Amino acid sequence: MFYQFYELNHAIMAPWRAAADAMRLAYSNPLNPLSQTYLGRTAAAGLEVFERSTRRYGKPEFGLHETIIDGQPISIDEKIVWRQPFCNLIHFERVLEKPARSDPRVLIVAPMSGHYATLLRGTVEALLPTSDIYITDWIDARMVPLTEGTFDLDDYIEYIIEILHFLGPDTHVIAVCQPAVPVLAAAAIMEARGDALSPASMTLMGGPIDTRINPTAVNKLAKDKPIEWFRDNVVMPVPFPQPGFMRPVYPGFLQLSGFMSMNLDRHINAQKEFFDHLVKHDGDAAEKHREFYDEYLAVMDLTAEFYLQTVDVVFMQHALPKGEMMHRGERVDTHAIRKVALLTVEGENDDISGAGQTEAAQTICSNIPDHLRMHYVQPDVGHYGVFNGSRFRREIAPRITAFQREHGHKATAVKVIKGGKTA
Repeated sequence: MFYQFYELNHAIMAPWRAAADAMRLAYSNPLNPLSQTYLGRTAAAGLEVFERSTRRYGKPEFGLHETIIDGQPISIDEKIVWRQPFCNLIHFERVLEKPARSDPRVLIVAPMSGHYATLLRGTVEALLPTSDIYITDWIDARMVPLTEGTFDLDDYIEYIIEILHFLGPDTHVIAVCQPAVPVLAAAAIMEARGDALSPASMTLMGGPIDTRINPTAVNKLAKDKPIEWFRDNVVMPVPFPQPGFMRPVYPGFLQLSGFMSMNLDRHINAQKEFFDHLVKHDGDAAEKHREFYDEYLAVMDLTAEFYLQTVDVVFMQHALPKGEMMHRGERVDTHAIRKVALLTVEGENDDISGAGQTEAAQTICSNIPDHLRMHYVQPDVGHYGVFNGSRFRREIAPRITAFQREHGHKATAVKVIKGGKTA
């Protein structure tokens, strides 16, 4: 009943939130003499902190309408080009006068780990000037009716393979955090099948390929508890009246609570600083806080079967690095990968995927030639900095694009039959 109590609490707080927001507007209205006083600014700041701390944050928009190419502003047309019950594929189409640019076609596989794909807005924005970008937009499980069936790690891998078939040859794939394992598994399966639509390259960023290496607090939690504990304590049915009513899920608010508890002092200090910025009328700093937490606090539910299978296979069994991972009865053999170029990226201070966990892909993909592989560690960044922020834009993104350009298939046309195999 915990999920139901959470929803009930949110409903009970609704009138208080509305009242707090109305009073905030009154105290901050320039026509109100109190708005120019320390007392008025303090009251308005406290009311805004209360309202923001108790609201539910909806799915944000990407809001990417323009990019700069060769010094010229280019419009972006955001389109859904592929749909499944649990995922949409978004294409950020650049409206170019000369569409025959040789920029790499890039599939960004966003993490399905509680946050929406918009968490990678900065990743997309940094790569748009040099790449033709597609991204997986995973659907909140609480919004998917039970009639649409289940969705587990095997389905996730199938989605990736289907998308690569949809996009066609010479597609580069980037996996950020959680999808590093299913993306690597998909590449291995496709290579083992002789699939001509295997990705030209894969970039794995801050992913849990082998969590036995430098285990973090997240990794240790999965090892300290049996899978039954997760099934009994964090899996809950979606409450009425959501479209996914009665679907068993791992609620996003629980995932968010876990992440925030890891750095609770930092988040508390951020709220205090936000309050001070509001009182001092430091609008720019306050707006940066709003932008970050509007994104960070917007969370989605995961299907129970996907969550439990991921915890078991990736964090408990370490099945992929051991060579024991199975997909639909087929062993995932990473040694089968021979033609897909591999770039692994880690953050020096990553406290989610410890140093070396992503680099492990270089070891288990032993048959990739040396000239098709590269590993890069970004100094002075944590997990978030691996895929976003100034260092990502300045130092990581150019390396990714250069790697993709170097290892794109130069090619000759390949005739493809159903299933991706060469005719």
